[in-house]
Amino acid sequence: MSWSLLSSIHSEISLECGDRNHHGHRGRAGPRPSSVVVMHLSYPPSLGVASAKAEGLRRIRRALGSDHMRIATWNVNSLNKRMPRVEEWLDYAQPDVLCLQETKLSDANFPAMAFASLGYDAAHCGQGQWNGVAILSKVGLDDVVSGFPDQADDEVTEARLLWATCKGVRVVSVYVPNGRQVGTEHYDAKLQWLERLQHGLENASDPNEPFVMCGDFNIAPEDRDVWDPAKVNGGTHVSEPEREALRRLEQWGLVDVFRRLYDDDRLYSYWDYRAGDFHQHRGMRIDLELATKPLADAASYALIDRFARKGKSPSDHAPLLVDFDV
Repeated sequence: MSWSLLSSIHSEISLECGDRNHHGHRGRAGPRPSSVVVMHLSYPPSLGVASAKAEGLRRIRRALGSDHMRIATWNVNSLNKRMPRVEEWLDYAQPDVLCLQETKLSDANFPAMAFASLGYDAAHCGQGQWNGVAILSKVGLDDVVSGFPDQADDEVTEARLLWATCKGVRVVSVYVPNGRQVGTEHYDAKLQWLERLQHGLENASDPNEPFVMCGDFNIAPEDRDVWDPAKVNGGTHVSEPEREALRRLEQWGLVDVFRRLYDDDRLYSYWDYRAGDFHQHRGMRIDLELATKPLADAASYALIDRFARKGKSPSDHAPLLVDFDV
């Protein structure tokens, strides 16, 4: 492919992805599903389904000889409502792996065939109208497990954790409980959930292996990750015990990859629908990719795509993507 054609395609994509300077860039209980639905491709994706834009991005990767692995995460706040936006975003962002949270679907209603037509294997752990997590992958989807590592087969939990191996990287899609308000039983349950996650990580994973935990953590790591800590959610998302739980994950060996690459303040991934918060830039950075050092050291680029938070029927979260040179 000639460089002039490559340059033309790249210019079109850059414009569609929005302002690259904007790097800155919430379920209830229910029964655990009896199984995780995993859908693997058995045929190549149809170019009649894939848009010219998506094919253009694939051609750019081939022409540049890129070896990077693009891993993304997005709380879609109802996949049923957001499916056209997700398909659009997959078309132009072209992640190799996408972790989804708050699908709010049962496994039976998860649109696995639609994702297959776009070239993605898919795994989903859902419970109906609340919670729900998924992993989509173009680079393999193996060893899929839902829930906590120490979870008994007959234990009832919420659909908040899904694990899979993609191209040698262990990937987790995580949706941490909201907590609602400090001092309530929901807040205490959030801290207990995080403690169990920490315990599971310590006993089932290795900080020296490529590993990334992606999702909506419902915790802003620092005050600079919130527009006004004093006005946030009855104190949740910014309380010291929540942040300490996040720091313990980092002490085990995880790195906040986006923050390693971008040190600026006011870089948010979530804005409430109410009171024009998005347009006033009253947001929080609560969607994270936490990677072990071997993987974090390979991170070369990250973006919180504010463009996907705009327009018709957006999620209240923006997708976060990170490129790893692996």
